[in-house]
Amino acid sequence: MITKEKKTRIIDEFQTASGDTGSPEVQIAILSKRINELTEHLKLHPKDHSSRRGLLKMIGNRSALLKYVKSKDINRYRQIISRLGLRK
Repeated sequence: MITKEKKTRIIDEFQTASGDTGSPEVQIAILSKRINELTEHLKLHPKDHSSRRGLLKMIGNRSALLKYVKSKDINRYRQIISRLGLRK
């Protein structure tokens, strides 16, 4: 579970303008943090299938957002990928 302080820190780091909470960059960053935390949870609890389903839905959502940003502006896409360290 992502805390309110962590979420506000992520929003402050990835926002494109003051007060921005819904841009694709912010959404992708929050989803990435939640995915990383849930991945660690599933390493400890491998039989937690409902959390695994939620993880897969979050990954699909993040993938769709990344595909959207890539189609709109390739430079923003590359910047997000490098800042989050998603593609290796």
